[in-house]
Amino acid sequence: MFMEERHQEIAEVIRANGKITVAQIVEKYGISDESARRDLRILEQKGVCKRTHGGAILQQQVNVIPPMDRDFDTMPVFENYRAIAKAAAAQIRENDTVYLCSGSFGFRMLEFLPRDIHYTLVINSVDLGKALRAFENIDVFIAGGKMRRSGSLVDGFAAAFISRLHFDLCFLTGAGLTADFGLSNGTEETAQFQRAVLKNTRRKILLLSSHKIGTNAFIKVCDADAFDTLITDWDCAEDHIAALEEQGLEIVVVEASK
Repeated sequence: MFMEERHQEIAEVIRANGKITVAQIVEKYGISDESARRDLRILEQKGVCKRTHGGAILQQQVNVIPPMDRDFDTMPVFENYRAIAKAAAAQIRENDTVYLCSGSFGFRMLEFLPRDIHYTLVINSVDLGKALRAFENIDVFIAGGKMRRSGSLVDGFAAAFISRLHFDLCFLTGAGLTADFGLSNGTEETAQFQRAVLKNTRRKILLLSSHKIGTNAFIKVCDADAFDTLITDWDCAEDHIAALEEQGLEIVVVEASK
């Protein structure tokens, strides 16, 4: 098979499935990893795809977004969210005081939170609070204020509560992240609450799935370099990773389960 024919087939797979991995190319065409990555570089230059840590994704691909109703009991388990949550929970150490974000990542982290050491969690979600009642090794504080339909609390009362605390570690998420604009979210109320968390935290970790990286939401929360570490998944485009690393972030790219 000529190289041009191989490129055409690879491009068709990307258009049909939204992505392809280096391993899939190697297996199908019997070529080396280096040759497969070269093929993807050429296709990226032609505007067909964006190279990622382990392959390539369709240009301007938007992955499935978890539902916004926060019905955690029926919410689908997205593999990339679960892998990010597992890597995040591994950062918690004994006697840490930790802010844990509400929403999908906070809920997914429940499965992986350490059960054999003592530490403190501060949360702003009634759903997380209910679930954490079963954790005897954790002291739990809940920020007060007006509850959203999602079960989270991010108003001025909640921000004032957070401003009186200090954290060894925080886990935050958002609606978008770029090297130029930074972390962004949908409402100023949420942005102000997150700024209060960041201001009082020693080590700051951002949790984002790949489809939110390289996009901007409505309200800027902070510059990208406000965080120490970004944990994302295997579909994050390489140029986004490089641009964020230039901002001084440590980038942790989790791998898909075999």
